[in-house]
Amino acid sequence: MPTPESPMFLAKKPKVPPTFDGVDYEDTKALKAAQDAIIREQWVKCMMARLVGEELGKCYYREGVNHLEKCGALRERYFEALKYAKIRGYLFEQQNYIPTPEPKE
Repeated sequence: MPTPESPMFLAKKPKVPPTFDGVDYEDTKALKAAQDAIIREQWVKCMMARLVGEELGKCYYREGVNHLEKCGALRERYFEALKYAKIRGYLFEQQNYIPTPEPKE
């Protein structure tokens, strides 16, 4: 059962998606909110990879010689998480933004 989020946490939670889609670059408040959301999303992915890595280490230690059989799912999950576990920042996405084309009806 998820715990209720505090009002202070909800106040700091970003209200924009982690992308520059639809952001007016002249509006510094909206631009900063998009930048913060992108950095926050990258940190979440980094910390998730760290947590999965810690669980993998515990599994290796716990299972001993059987770790290849018992920890395979965690190992695959860790390798997938490592692909996105880098803090890249937002400047590349901001400076090289290519808007997605609108679907034609």
